[in-house]
Amino acid sequence: LDAADPDALAAVTDERLREGIRTLTGDIEQVPSAVSAIKVDGRRAYDRVRAGEDVVLASRHVTVSAFEVLDVRRHEASIDVDARIDCSSGTYIRALARDLGALLGVGGHLTALRRSRVGPFAVARAVDVDDITPEVLVPPAEVAGELFPVLHVEAAQSQALGHGKKLALPSEPDAEPVVAVDAHGRLVALIAVQGGVGRTLVGFPQEAA
Repeated sequence: LDAADPDALAAVTDERLREGIRTLTGDIEQVPSAVSAIKVDGRRAYDRVRAGEDVVLASRHVTVSAFEVLDVRRHEASIDVDARIDCSSGTYIRALARDLGALLGVGGHLTALRRSRVGPFAVARAVDVDDITPEVLVPPAEVAGELFPVLHVEAAQSQALGHGKKLALPSEPDAEPVVAVDAHGRLVALIAVQGGVGRTLVGFPQEAA
């Protein structure tokens, strides 16, 4: 947060900061930054801005599940706020900084961003590039199984999916995609199940077990 007027910055008390953050927490309508990658009539918004166009994007519904202040450092012409944010896909963190500054009557912008989790995959599970070996790689079936429902298939079903054939799955609920995994724990395919019938969306070649 920063402002040309020192009095405006001094008026940003801890309580006002908390109130602003509460306003930006939960289900909110957010206007993405004009320099985002969103397409406007077939062109990226940032390309239009760089071409000198005035771009105003439509607001979108996003969810900010957590907006936790970790540290506040006050300077003569700015306030640095460190925060941890848990949000839905499509949320723009730099837009949160912009909107927080606007709510407080001062400017606001993002100075640093570190993504610590995407879905079920967190930085804590990552390894350094130099430490990557076949032993530490997570099997594809396990990765896919953390994202989508899993269907364990028999050898004949696996072969049928590999040939692009449909499967009769009368007891399976409708879902898309579903992860088909064989008896050896290998990722066979991503399938769509509808009306008790499974069809291949993406098949994965199998090596001999």
